[in-house]
Amino acid sequence: FLPATFKLCAAISYRHLRNMTGLRRQAAVTISQELSKLACRGTGPGTWIHQVRRRSSLLSSRLEEKPFSEMEMSYIKQGEEALQKSLSILEDQDGWKTETVVDNGDKVLSKVLPDVGKVFRLEVVVDQPLDAVYGELVDNMEQMGDWNPNVEEVKILQKIGKDTVITHEKAAATPGNIVGPRDFVSVRCSRRRGSTCVLAGMATQYGAMPEQEGFVRAENGPTCMILRPLPGSPSRTKLTWLLSIDLKGWLPKTIINQVLSQTQVDFANHLRERLAQ
Repeated sequence: FLPATFKLCAAISYRHLRNMTGLRRQAAVTISQELSKLACRGTGPGTWIHQVRRRSSLLSSRLEEKPFSEMEMSYIKQGEEALQKSLSILEDQDGWKTETVVDNGDKVLSKVLPDVGKVFRLEVVVDQPLDAVYGELVDNMEQMGDWNPNVEEVKILQKIGKDTVITHEKAAATPGNIVGPRDFVSVRCSRRRGSTCVLAGMATQYGAMPEQEGFVRAENGPTCMILRPLPGSPSRTKLTWLLSIDLKGWLPKTIINQVLSQTQVDFANHLRERLAQ
């Protein structure tokens, strides 16, 4: 009877705990303490006590989370939008044309979308486990300028929760200064579900980072990288990179297409060298 009664009380009061700011934390703490006493006395089935304590602990941790501001929520939604748009583009297999195929199997494809323009798709296999690749691209994001000559600097301007960041990126000038210095302000989000990781982003506005002198403010997105273990070889990673960039300025499309496709090929090589170290 006691287990059934407690479950019923917990169920009917959960919504109230979420809505009553003054009581919710104290209620969660009190429930946890009482359950600890019951467990120590050895009264009642231990299994259900353990399960409810665990759920109470999860509830307490959720109550401790700081609510997001309206602006932060808008950035989170932008990141989610970039992710959904990117996946939608990649899921459509029709219309892709080959731009470049390298001897090692790396290839760049492209297609033109009515509402986005020309997008590029890099497909490579990296001889490193997924965790190593994910760590370099997400956890060590700000170090990208150390190993990728096409990037001068990546700086995280703001972190929002665990999965969303606002970044400022400076692209290095191309050889011969064919494409002058560009910079980007982007919202990025990361999602990891099982053995698949998705890193998505798109251009955004950030008041604390206005346009910089000497740089053309370009825009990217939607863009994303998808990481998966290579089927049959879990120590290797399949990387797919969707690249969509508006470089702004007066640049011939032939030059833009050449620069962007080569940038993707170079990125794969530099990433391999970095991970090999």
